[in-house]
Amino acid sequence: MAITSTVKLEINGSTQRVRMCAERTGLPPLLIVQAGPGLPLLHEVRKFQRLLQLEKDFLVSYWEQRGCGNASQKGAKSVSFLQQVDDLRAILRWLHNETKQAILVFGISLGATIALRAVESEPDKVKSVIAISPDANTAESDACVYSFLQDQSVLARDGRLSARVKKLGRPPYTNSAAFQGRASLLADLGTIEQGKNFNAILRETLFAMIRTYGLFGTAKALRNMNLIQHKLLPELVSLDLFANPPRLVVPVHYVFGEQDALTPSSIVKRLPEAIDAPASTAILVPNAGHMVHFDQPEIVRSIAVSA
Repeated sequence: MAITSTVKLEINGSTQRVRMCAERTGLPPLLIVQAGPGLPLLHEVRKFQRLLQLEKDFLVSYWEQRGCGNASQKGAKSVSFLQQVDDLRAILRWLHNETKQAILVFGISLGATIALRAVESEPDKVKSVIAISPDANTAESDACVYSFLQDQSVLARDGRLSARVKKLGRPPYTNSAAFQGRASLLADLGTIEQGKNFNAILRETLFAMIRTYGLFGTAKALRNMNLIQHKLLPELVSLDLFANPPRLVVPVHYVFGEQDALTPSSIVKRLPEAIDAPASTAILVPNAGHMVHFDQPEIVRSIAVSA
């Protein structure tokens, strides 16, 4: 890499980090807004580079959000949805000032939702938005996931799976134990990353976190994840982009996974029409779950390069 550095920034009273990487100087900026709530990002830099190779065409900025990763407990406790939007607006202004170029915003899951809200208020800093599996309506998504899990437990005729679904119970999922239990079920059923069950994803994640943050830093990152989920999950129950859709003046490119149980077909069809934008594209990617960019990196990379 011609550029590889980590910058510490004071954003709205919180210390946050941005890892910047590029194969050569002068490339246009791309900002990654990670999934959540509470999930760190810097430990995934190598995975992004190995699979998507975005650094060939962009100055890629990996933004570790407020309270995530090896951050302070105070930072984790100060998280809210609106605070994350305000933080992203500040990051967009900073990155635009650093590069003097319009930014391609690459948002994933809840990160895509935050991106749509932030870009609405910073249109002159952004070239376009790539929205990977955006969270659009929590109640609708939760209901579809619960129905999916019940159907799968019947079809599989698996007593252990049925017991896990019964233990999970009906939505809403407002605490980290239920949220993570549901994630475990969805991963084991192949709807998060294709070909990886929850234990495989967990092992990969812990190894990468220890390599990036160290043992003590990983313990802090896991603590912070639980703290942020404790704060955000009750707030996200009412998340509904259709009730007050963002209005953007830059193009938006939506990417959904065909096997993603978290994003029902009703949202895939309605969301691009609901959100105002001068241009939008929507693609439903086969053989991909919620993490489309990891399941089908070549497709997602081609979207980024042409956006």
